[in-house]
Amino acid sequence: MAERMLMKGNEALAEAAIRAGCHYFFGYPITPQNEIPEYMSRHLPEVGGVYLQAESEVASINMVFGGAGTGKRVMTSSSSPGISLMAEGISYVAGAELPCVIMNIVRGGPGLGGILPAQSDYFQATKGGGHGDYRLLVLAPSTLQEGVDLTMLAFELAEKYRNPVMLLGDGFMGQMMEAVEFKECPIKESSKPEEWAIGYMGQRGKRALVKSLYLDPEELEQHNHKLHRKYEAMAQNEVRYESYQMEDAEIVLTAYGTTARIARSAIINLREEGIPVGMIRPITLFPFPYAPFDALPKSVKNVLVVEMSMGQMIDDVKIGVGKDIPISFFGRCGGIAPSVKEIEDQIRKIAG
Repeated sequence: MAERMLMKGNEALAEAAIRAGCHYFFGYPITPQNEIPEYMSRHLPEVGGVYLQAESEVASINMVFGGAGTGKRVMTSSSSPGISLMAEGISYVAGAELPCVIMNIVRGGPGLGGILPAQSDYFQATKGGGHGDYRLLVLAPSTLQEGVDLTMLAFELAEKYRNPVMLLGDGFMGQMMEAVEFKECPIKESSKPEEWAIGYMGQRGKRALVKSLYLDPEELEQHNHKLHRKYEAMAQNEVRYESYQMEDAEIVLTAYGTTARIARSAIINLREEGIPVGMIRPITLFPFPYAPFDALPKSVKNVLVVEMSMGQMIDDVKIGVGKDIPISFFGRCGGIAPSVKEIEDQIRKIAG
């Protein structure tokens, strides 16, 4: 039977990573994710793992590069400005096709902003953040239990595609407490290095080489095409989303993460008033779930995007919906979450 525990969000995510076989963590403290490295510093040595606080976020992501290059399960975590500092290194890791997990517990911005929750790193996470034609597989949990489950999945997906996977949470998720269950996670136990990893000696006596440098332009172009085929495979196989009360919906809310929990409460209340509202909740932000928006029921008259940002997800929703259905937006930012009442009022305006 699965073990059920009451835990703080950041600590539950860290515990999930350890149980998923992550024994190497490199990071640097920043609010509101500090409990992740703190938890790792206490508990990784208990399983024979290594915690190392780097001198900066720039150093920590390059340590992740080195650790991932050995074929081991490695992770880092940070919040918004810290992820910005990691951007170059993340591009290197993606270019070298190395698996790792990156947690971003988002705070308000731009700049140093504030330490309260936000969702204003959507562009950064899904459209690159660093240089070059690379993508991250981005998972956006809505509950702490889902965060635990997706953390364990993240390590599997990172190895499946040899690509960085980002878990995108926010300050609410990091600081809240909920009961969670830790399920069994498949962990590869092998002393033999991966064929692509540092230390592997091929049959012809040639060592594996980990790099993202390709000085020959044709070779670099071929490498980019190879990466693009991998991202297309992610779009084919890894799209995840939740549909809620969509059967007869005339107005569709779309939200992700903590905001989707608030939106769900508004939908329940509005349904009691007789307003047919539904929700599509993206779980993968890349690859984005375009299909359910393209296949909206004929009853749908309007789509409302709700975010803790100035509307960074709208462009992806527009691509999915097309031109026939109006798209509205409501958001709060700067560390302020939209309230249930505010969302209800927006829906009532749309419903007339």
